[in-house]
Amino acid sequence: MKSLLKLTAAATVSLSALLAAGAASASSFAIRSGQSAEGLGMAYAGAASGGIGMGAMAWNPATITMFPGRNSQWNFTYIYANASYDPTSTTRLAPPFAPLGTPSPLQNGTGNIGGNGAFVPASYSAWQLTDRFWIGLTTGAPYGLRSKPDNQINAGQVYSRSAKVQTINVSPTIGYQVNDWISVGAALQVQYFNASLKTAATPAPTSAPVIIEGDTIDFGYRFGVNLTPFKGTTIGLAYRSPVRQTLTGSLRTPLGGQPVKASLNLPDSVVFGLSQEINDQWQIHAGVEWTNWSRFRNIPIVSTITGRPATSLNFQYDDAWYFSAGAEYKYNRDLTLRAGIGYELSAVNDRNRTLFISDNDRLWLSAGGSYQVTDKLKLDVGYTYIHVKEASVRYTGTHPQQSAVLYTADAKPYIHIVSAALTYRWDNPVETIPVRPVVRKN
Repeated sequence: MKSLLKLTAAATVSLSALLAAGAASASSFAIRSGQSAEGLGMAYAGAASGGIGMGAMAWNPATITMFPGRNSQWNFTYIYANASYDPTSTTRLAPPFAPLGTPSPLQNGTGNIGGNGAFVPASYSAWQLTDRFWIGLTTGAPYGLRSKPDNQINAGQVYSRSAKVQTINVSPTIGYQVNDWISVGAALQVQYFNASLKTAATPAPTSAPVIIEGDTIDFGYRFGVNLTPFKGTTIGLAYRSPVRQTLTGSLRTPLGGQPVKASLNLPDSVVFGLSQEINDQWQIHAGVEWTNWSRFRNIPIVSTITGRPATSLNFQYDDAWYFSAGAEYKYNRDLTLRAGIGYELSAVNDRNRTLFISDNDRLWLSAGGSYQVTDKLKLDVGYTYIHVKEASVRYTGTHPQQSAVLYTADAKPYIHIVSAALTYRWDNPVETIPVRPVVRKN
């Protein structure tokens, strides 16, 4: 009971810290990098096969069976994203603001839209009840965004003045070791989602804002399988369900405000991982992740008074793919070094990119290490530099979120991420969990 209280307290501390979650580091406004310091140091290669330690539970709940005894981990990640949109042509107006082709009163760029960075914590707890059965809890922020231009008054202000998305995902998890080579796991996702989007009502420098905001709590699930077909080989496959977030909130314009609601179909995903021991010192990992972002398309903002759409958010995303590979080197009994590389094919492209999110295909370069401080305590650190391909916005008449301002601009985004984690084992590592006998009734 004492250990259970400790695990509950640990998860509660991380949950309260998650209120600070912010800038996105994966396709669109998804956050991959805030889930695990160990995983960050290897570009999340082998996430589904348990290669990234306890953080693998966020991808594949079956990996909970890889952690004997009673364990907790706390991750703290800082994400700094930089992107500035500079106009590539004269910004012009179209009706109803002015006759078609009239130059806009503003011609400046956004300045850095990444804000001042953001902290993203996550935690994991795993408690082995018998030789075959585990329960646990993960907390994290799978989605998040903080987009706030240095120049709040800019040529593209009718498309973006600021955006903020925060999530808290709490997932009770169970795992079962079926036999020596297969384990299964499942998790319930309880996800809080909060969003606030602000634009300018007109291109004028003195324009009043239009603000959409709302929040909700909704549910999803994860399940997965972990296989060990040969000694030193681990294969993981997992599925994360979509979460339909039904937000309630308000729409405020210069003409007044009204209560609104909106339904977001956040994507489901499938992830595959492979981890292979080469010898006592070397281990390699690989991963592939597919995310069904194409379900995230047109989102009507519906007035709860009239029942009719007051406006809409149109994204028209594509599916996203992420490929990763990494290696670990056990320098000595306590110190492990790792590095990895990843490449993501983004859901966002030149056709649908918005000023809120400067996303594009991206290259991950990662490094990190672990140090076993004591038999019970381990320290992990990780660093990743993400190079994002040049991101262009083209509000030229066919954009899904086109307004009456013709605006084109380019950004050259990049992201720095650093993370640290503590993993603690609450029980005695040298004590094995006793086998629970099967009692048969006549």
